[in-house]
Formats: sequence, structure tokens, C-alpha cells
Amino acid sequence: MPYALIFDCDGVLVDTERSAHLVAFNRMWREFGVPWAWTVQQYAATLHISGGMERLDSLRSDPAFRSVVPLPATHDEWLRTIRAWHRRKTEIYIDLVRHGRLTVRPGVRRLATEAAAGGWQLAVASAGAEESVRAVLISVMGRALGSRFTVIPGNGAAKKPAPDIYTRAVTELGRHPWECLAVEDNRNGLLAAAGAGIPCLVTPTAVSRDHSFDEAELVLSNLGDPGGEQARRYGGRSSLTPGGHMGLADLAQLITQSALRRETTHHV
Repeated sequence: MPYALIFDCDGVLVDTERSAHLVAFNRMWREFGVPWAWTVQQYAATLHISGGMERLDSLRSDPAFRSVVPLPATHDEWLRTIRAWHRRKTEIYIDLVRHGRLTVRPGVRRLATEAAAGGWQLAVASAGAEESVRAVLISVMGRALGSRFTVIPGNGAAKKPAPDIYTRAVTELGRHPWECLAVEDNRNGLLAAAGAGIPCLVTPTAVSRDHSFDEAELVLSNLGDPGGEQARRYGGRSSLTPGGHMGLADLAQLITQSALRRETTHHV
């Protein structure tokens, strides 16, 4: 039975946080003449906040930021400021993506190709701006495969860890949650999928590897590629240990095991 495979974007399709998002934020501030830049460590600490606008807004209460950047007189002026920042940051980010500054994570394109050929539905559910998500998708998958994806952006939805974006994904795909599998890279994404009742496979990045993933079906270093980088098991509720890379049968097994666990729990 074909299922639905739902990827997060940043950190799952590509490890964009350090190589693109952080670069775009800091370049944007240089253009605006703002004497501020996030270090890798500072930016990693903001990743528990979903959404670029929300991360910018968090600077209001950051003592280090406030010590070098005067805040506007009113909250409305602050909101106008960070909206302008975010618009320009998004433009810079998309330019980085379109010029091929991103490297797809191991196994992502292969597994998406196999899923499409197997009749699975494909989707990306991301808190990112829709234009950013689509730019990454085309860069990673190419236009033909990218066109097979349903894009569910975070516009107007509560950000992860709220389950809203995954609830919307299930509705748009016409599926039950137990017919889907989410692929995430951090705890907020995992909690969002779990909150919507969707089993989740986690492939953390360097900036999220120390998160707690107790609710995940499986935690792997990456999805793996035959003859390329191999997937290493880090943990998870499933007993599945892939032979170096995930295949469609492995994904289906995770979904089936999750459904059986749900039924067992329900009948206890």
C-alpha cells in the first residue's frame, strides 16, 4: 500500500542552517548597517524557536543584542523593522539556493525518487516561507521530481512544535495520520509530527544532535546511500536497523510498527 512521505525542509532535505540561513541573516545585517551577527553557537541556540521572524523577534530580549543595537521606540516600529530584515534575509537565502550553495543530505533524493516511483505521495511541511521552500525543493530534487511534491508552508499556522502544519498536511494529502511518515531533524519538528499522530523518522544535524528524540520511531545519522554515506542508527522506538540505507520497505515497516503500537496501547 503506498503511503505519504512528508519531509521537513531545512535540516532534512539539506543542512541549510549554517551554510545558508546563518549566512543570509548575517549578510542581511551587514547590508542594513546593523552592528550584529550571530555566531554559529548563538544561532544554534535559537533553533528551538521555529520560524525566521520568530527568531528575529527573540532578539528583543537578548541582552547581547540590546547592548549593541538600540531598540525602536515602539513595538509596532520593531515589527516593521524585523519584517524588513526578514524580507531581505529571504531574498539573500533564495539567491544562495539558486546559485547551488546547498548540498542535499545523503539518501534524500534517492528515497524521494523511489517513493514517487512506488506511488507514494510526497510533501514538504516547513515553517519556512513558501518561496524559500520551493527554491530548496527545486534545487535538491530538480523540477520534474520537485513538481511531485505538495508544499505545506508555515504561512499563518502556529509554528512547530504545534502540530498545525502536519494536521494541515494530512488534510491536504487526503490521508489519515497513520498512513504517513514524517522525516524531521530536530525536537520541535518531532513533537509537531507526534502531536498530529504521524510517526516520525529523525535525521539530526550537527546543531540538533543533542536534542531528545524519545518519541521518534527511528533516529539515524542520515537516510544513507548505497555505495555512498551510510546511515547509522542512533536510537528510536522501532527495532529496525537499516542495512546502511533506508528503502521504501523500511519506511513502510516503520509506519506499520507505529500503527501496531498504537492499537496495542489503545486496547490495554
